[in-house]
Amino acid sequence: MGRAGFRPARWLLLGGRFARRLTLAFAVTALAGAALTAIVVNLVFGARFGTYVDSQRQAREDQVVGLLTGEYQQAAGWQVASLDRLGSGLVMSGVDVSLLGSDGTPIWSLSQAGADPAMRAMHNQMMGVSALGPAVARPVIVNGQQVGTALVRVPQAVVPAADAALRTSVNQALLGGALAAGVVALGAGLLIARGITARVLELTAAADELAAGHRDRRARVSSGDEIGGLAASFNTMAETVQREEELRRAFAADIAHELRTPLSILQGHLEAVQDGVVAPEPEVIDSLHEEALRLGRLVADLETVADADAAGFTLDRREVALAPLVADTLAGLGAHVAESGLQMRSDLAEVSVVADPVRLRQVVTNLVTNATKFTPTGGTITVTLEVRDGHAELVVADTGVGIPAEDIPRVFERFFRGATSTGRGSGIGLAVVAGLVAAHDGEISVTSDPGHGSRFLVRLPVIAHKSHLRFTGSP
Repeated sequence: MGRAGFRPARWLLLGGRFARRLTLAFAVTALAGAALTAIVVNLVFGARFGTYVDSQRQAREDQVVGLLTGEYQQAAGWQVASLDRLGSGLVMSGVDVSLLGSDGTPIWSLSQAGADPAMRAMHNQMMGVSALGPAVARPVIVNGQQVGTALVRVPQAVVPAADAALRTSVNQALLGGALAAGVVALGAGLLIARGITARVLELTAAADELAAGHRDRRARVSSGDEIGGLAASFNTMAETVQREEELRRAFAADIAHELRTPLSILQGHLEAVQDGVVAPEPEVIDSLHEEALRLGRLVADLETVADADAAGFTLDRREVALAPLVADTLAGLGAHVAESGLQMRSDLAEVSVVADPVRLRQVVTNLVTNATKFTPTGGTITVTLEVRDGHAELVVADTGVGIPAEDIPRVFERFFRGATSTGRGSGIGLAVVAGLVAAHDGEISVTSDPGHGSRFLVRLPVIAHKSHLRFTGSP
């Protein structure tokens, strides 16, 4: 399916939902902020107004108590007649007063001063005086002694028109600000959402196209935020997928070539024998047998790939003395190394690890076989084993052609065959070694000097170390 065949409507819809949600989140946040501001302002306004009302009420009560105190001092006691003279002034102020003596007995009240209740109500209505509040007992103090108690009722406070107008205008401004903030948030959210979703949709499209087989597709996102980092990781992954696919294709071509040669030889010799052109002599049988062995080795290489993938789950771990195991493996490889015109030396310290001995033999065999392939006749392969920093260090060094610097980071990649490869082997031996070493919780590394040889180092966790025993020799 080509790029034009993707379903843009699907991911555009997904992006649209995300954009709408993000825009709505901006708008709701703005409106919630404005609403919270309005609530706080009104609470502060109400608290300040309550304080103002209390202070005004207390001031009027103090004024009434002050009048009564002055009257007591002037009359040298409580005189009802003199108190009645205060009645008209108190009526004008809109308050109501009752006076009790120091022993709590009633002495005087404004209603007893001859003030007509109807006239008082008319006066209060004309003066805009509100209803009276509850009576508040206030002591009357003269020369440090309480001479009476005044029960004072003052008009209940009402919000002045100017204060009410101020509160209304503030709330209207907050409402207008909230609406304006909501509109601005919608616009900002839409712009930000478009910027984010555009990058997300580009990444989604790249993933869809990569999954459809377009291995050269990359996400065109270059921002420095998390989405940009995700796109960079995606592009790295895509490059890895493309490189591995190229390696697999090259590997398939190499395997086809490797299989074709022995099969062609086998087919040709067998047909010649069938046609009577060639007699089935021992030399012919030996040649056919050699080609069959070559096919077997190639198939074995392919099987080890699957074994390496599952090694972490199929290891038969036990305590293994490495020195005898390595020495025995090298002895088995000695004839092959000698046939290649090479010398092999070893210096092995006794050390024990917990490992699968079969897999460790495979590691040693692959490393030595690899060194044999790339070491010219007359060269030397040196295998050493020692303990360092709590690890057994197995080193396989050769005096071969070496590895170019640009190939070293990829020598353990599956199917990789470097520039120095002569066409022998399948390109998976070192990948198998790396997988088996990792399955044993170990590490493998390589250093090389092109033209002078390579050095492979395998490090495995140690159980015990007996440095006084060593296996040395030339298998």
